[in-house]
Amino acid sequence: MDLKSFYRGKRILVTGHTGFKGSWLCRMLTGFGADVTGFALNPPTHPNLFDRAGLSGRMTDIRGSVCDFAALSAAFAMARPEIVIHLAAQPIVRESYRMPRETFETNVMGTVNLLECVRLDGGVKSLLNVTTDKVYLNREDGVPCREDDPLDGYDPYSNSKSCSELVTHSYAASFFRDVCPVSTARAGNVIGGGDWAADRIVPDCVRAALQGKPVEVRNPGSVRPYQHVLEPLSAYLLIAMRQWWDPALAGWYNVGPGAEGCASTGELADLFGAAWGEGFARVSPPQSGSAPHEAAFLRLDCEKIARTLGWKPVWDIRRAVAETCAFTRVWQADGDIPAEMDREIDTYLKEAAR
Repeated sequence: MDLKSFYRGKRILVTGHTGFKGSWLCRMLTGFGADVTGFALNPPTHPNLFDRAGLSGRMTDIRGSVCDFAALSAAFAMARPEIVIHLAAQPIVRESYRMPRETFETNVMGTVNLLECVRLDGGVKSLLNVTTDKVYLNREDGVPCREDDPLDGYDPYSNSKSCSELVTHSYAASFFRDVCPVSTARAGNVIGGGDWAADRIVPDCVRAALQGKPVEVRNPGSVRPYQHVLEPLSAYLLIAMRQWWDPALAGWYNVGPGAEGCASTGELADLFGAAWGEGFARVSPPQSGSAPHEAAFLRLDCEKIARTLGWKPVWDIRRAVAETCAFTRVWQADGDIPAEMDREIDTYLKEAAR
């Protein structure tokens, strides 16, 4: 059974649905015919993808914080979800240095609140907590991180996601064994059309291109596993589907590209410039001794999800950048964003099937 057939008619709760990933995920799920309820704060950026994604009337949109247990419980009571995909988070590393308490509160206690709602609800048949590739104790030694490596993220964002993993593991072992299969997904850096977040290289490139200004690349030598947003979303949906059928498949999975998908920040900016064309340039900002720590090297070993679930990347990094530029041209022309999203989703799924 394919994803479209499985998710048709399923009741699904997505936290963080107003964010970049959440907007793409809800467009996918509603296109499959799923009964989707979203629970999140207002969109985190202006402009934002959610308001342009054509989701009004296609899903139930509930606004609230995962830190508010009563509000989250009420959303569960309304949605009666069969599947829960937890995306809600404070997701920006540099922002976590500015607001560490709020980051831990959202990413750790927000996860506790969600898991408690699932425990009390009793009707959820598949749960996925989306974390990050930054949960690992990263020794920056050139060795890709594997799922059984120690968890101990450095900065407040990364460490809060490590804690979110541990909380999830505890609830899964203590309350959900033989009741509800639970997995976590540790995805690499995601790019794609409609991401307007601050302090991310591709959104910075998009803003610079649209304004006709050079983009400042803070750490041009930092290496990350980059992938188009549809890559991890397809993996999330696959994990939730497969563990529904076979709870023994529940666990924790790295989701990312192979070595060919890893690139430095400077290389990614150059790829964007080549795809965008004339009028794009990059510069290095003035050096500052007070910049917060960011890992210089991060790579994932994704052999487990390939071996266990048969998932592998479809679009390489150049294709991911090209699709991002194509989307941005549609946005720039005030074009039909829902149609562009559907085009990319349909194209990706057809190529994945092949």
